Amino acid sequence: MFNHLQWTMIVIFVALAAIHTISFVRDRKHPGEKYSALRLRLRTWWGMWLILCLATLFNPVVSLLAVMLLSFFALKEYFSMIRSRKSERRLYLWAYLAIPAQFYWVLIEWYGMFIVFIPVYVFLFLPLPRMINKGTAGFLRSVSRVQWGLMLMVFGLSHLAYFPFATPQYGAGLVLFLVVLTQLNDIVHYAASSYLGRHKVVPTANPYVTWEGFVCSFAVTTIAASLLAPILTPLGSRFGLFAGMLIALGGFIGSTTVSVLKRDLLIGDDDKAQALKKSYLSLVDSLTYTSPVFFHVTRYFFDFM
Repeated sequence: MFNHLQWTMIVIFVALAAIHTISFVRDRKHPGEKYSALRLRLRTWWGMWLILCLATLFNPVVSLLAVMLLSFFALKEYFSMIRSRKSERRLYLWAYLAIPAQFYWVLIEWYGMFIVFIPVYVFLFLPLPRMINKGTAGFLRSVSRVQWGLMLMVFGLSHLAYFPFATPQYGAGLVLFLVVLTQLNDIVHYAASSYLGRHKVVPTANPYVTWEGFVCSFAVTTIAASLLAPILTPLGSRFGLFAGMLIALGGFIGSTTVSVLKRDLLIGDDDKAQALKKSYLSLVDSLTYTSPVFFHVTRYFFDFM
């Protein structure tokens, strides 16, 4: 017999397959670019489903490797958006080396180093390779941009890998709960903004981020969290309601922040902006915020973490 996690993965697969089939039939009847945004979203959702399988149905080490690779590719795409000098690229090497170190702390369950490595030690020592024989021009800009990428793409996402190690009994369910709700929040926000959205939050960066979408996604995510929490987690409906509010708010802030960040970095480079619409950043924008928020709030209130 299937357990709750496996049944949830099957339901998600069936729902995605149905949406994909409907989208395919509609595209055949009405070819063109009208539904290109939905096709891009479907690729993103399939990608998240695959990551969910690796993170919940296999060994925690497999989950860790999957999230580590996702962090690497997301950081790589983030760096590809930055117009950098050759002298600044030494920083990128040091940033990439921080990825296996951060996930090693997860593997050996050294929570103290995991939580301070990037925000403290990397922050303090990252400027060194930039300072040595490279002058002062653009110092703050180059170092701060690399630190931003590490905080979002590596530190934020590494919390997703820590759940199965922090609580082997409930970790997979908590990861599934978090990712499903984060993606549900994005889906409802996108759909509501497309059909009901009138008041855009950041019209120059992302036309699909609207206040109407936020209200709808906040309500749906909160209700869904309350219903799913007793099934997938040991949290209970009342805390699930609170967790749903946090995930909805964190997902909204995360997707909005990354949208503005990408727009700022790609101003004047429309070809690259078009190419990066299919990027890994689209997979992780909301998770960079919801993962650490949900992890630390759960750890604060419950002893099993």
